[in-house]
Amino acid sequence: MALKVVGSGLGRTGTKSMQTALNMLGVGPCHHMVEVFAHPESRFLWIDAAAGKPDWDAIFAGYQSMVDYPGAYHWREIAAYYPDAKVLHTVRDPDQWFESTQATIFAADGPASKPGPFSPFFATFMGAFGEHVHDRAFMTDYFRRHTEEVIRTIPAERLLVYTVGDGWGPLCRFLGLPVPAEPYPSENSRAEFAARLKNAPIAH
Repeated sequence: MALKVVGSGLGRTGTKSMQTALNMLGVGPCHHMVEVFAHPESRFLWIDAAAGKPDWDAIFAGYQSMVDYPGAYHWREIAAYYPDAKVLHTVRDPDQWFESTQATIFAADGPASKPGPFSPFFATFMGAFGEHVHDRAFMTDYFRRHTEEVIRTIPAERLLVYTVGDGWGPLCRFLGLPVPAEPYPSENSRAEFAARLKNAPIAH
């Protein structure tokens, strides 16, 4: 099954809500980092991908779309591998994004900071930040440059830059699908993120 949607937006840009939205629209199952936690054996495929030995068909077997890390780190390669897929780039205010990352995935006691069986997996995309993960100026600049690179690389007719809070309209127009009767989902607040981690295999 070839991907229909490739998400290039960084984690903490509404990607969990977008995963649910794509599932609701029938463009799922949608891959998100929570899928790696649910299927921890898949982290080895991502480690191989980062080492230059990707098996995208194995990674995305059974999925129609992808958002969030670790896929967002490989957006360029995945978009090239699935040339018919549309590219969905989620964004938010860079400073709000930075503050969200510091309270969740990049927190001192967050999943990416804890040594354990997932450490090599997190290292595959954390390398882009290096030791600057808590540096607001560096990280917000990285965030802006990432968006600029996506816009520069992906043809406009293939790309939607989606700002958190835009709702169903732009997404459904982009995908050529009707707007659902249900409200656009709102998920993975900081509290929900913390609660989910308690039951994730990374925590054990």
